[in-house]
Amino acid sequence: MATGFPVILERCLAVSRTTNNDAPALVRQCGPAAETAWHDFFSGQLPNDHTRAAYTHALRRFLAWCEGMGKPLPAVMAGDVGDYFREHPGSTSTKKQHLAALRRFFNLLVERHVCLINPAAVAQLERLTIVEGKTPQITPSQIHKLLESLPPGKLAGLRDRAIIGILSFTGARAGAVAKLRHQDLYYVDTQWMLHFDEKGGKSREIPVRHDLERVLFEYVDAAGLRDAGGKVPLLRTAVRKENRLTDRGMTANDVCRMVKRRLKRAGLPANLSAHSFRVAVATDLFDQGVDTKDIQQLLGHSDPRTTRLYDRTDRKVTRNLVERIRIAI
Repeated sequence: MATGFPVILERCLAVSRTTNNDAPALVRQCGPAAETAWHDFFSGQLPNDHTRAAYTHALRRFLAWCEGMGKPLPAVMAGDVGDYFREHPGSTSTKKQHLAALRRFFNLLVERHVCLINPAAVAQLERLTIVEGKTPQITPSQIHKLLESLPPGKLAGLRDRAIIGILSFTGARAGAVAKLRHQDLYYVDTQWMLHFDEKGGKSREIPVRHDLERVLFEYVDAAGLRDAGGKVPLLRTAVRKENRLTDRGMTANDVCRMVKRRLKRAGLPANLSAHSFRVAVATDLFDQGVDTKDIQQLLGHSDPRTTRLYDRTDRKVTRNLVERIRIAI
């Protein structure tokens, strides 16, 4: 029987057309308890949409590999998991995510008496040490160039300027920005506030800067949203040819694609993204000597170590240092 990742990827492409609720054949072969475990795993244990999508991909890929090897689920051993990851073409971080998915799912199969052991529990991967995040930082001059490139007088341009302003002055994730409703922009005491619903069920309240307030309300007034209902999406999709907005709210993917499109039109580096603004916010505050705890609170991180991954100030020292090396080439 042919094996290897080229064959497995073909299997995965076919399998991926099914939905989360359709348990793969290898799971169905183990009986009703395994099928129920599959449904419970995705419906009850993974509330985050992004985690659910990532774990679906990870498990279906592994199950396709097991099927290709002729391995039913109860017969999968730790050595099989090790063999699988030795062939896995992904990066170390991708492998770690996939291993986490296997561990959680097999743990549920053990609880439901489908498998005797969790073969992924003792599997080990190469050590991954991250001292700096991979997302590139967008600079203030690049943000200025991006804003200057937006078409004046267009509803889509005003909306996109508002989104870029929110990303630049709050450090919020694209997903949280896309979820904003009219009621999430409100006045308290002497200032306007934005309320963000973040991943992991977290919520944050961030004051609106005076310049962001101006940009936001230029968009709100032009879109006729000043007196809109509380549940109405604040940021809506646009029909650019007709210079109008729809009633449908933007998704996180809509925000990310918009930023990518605007960056390209402004002639800015292709590796920049919506997340680059979050890096820029953190790096700028670190550069000013702001306490890590305050930056952590702004970004909504549970662990300060995650916040430090956004600090790019140390990298500038390294670059200055290498320029002093007196070696001629």
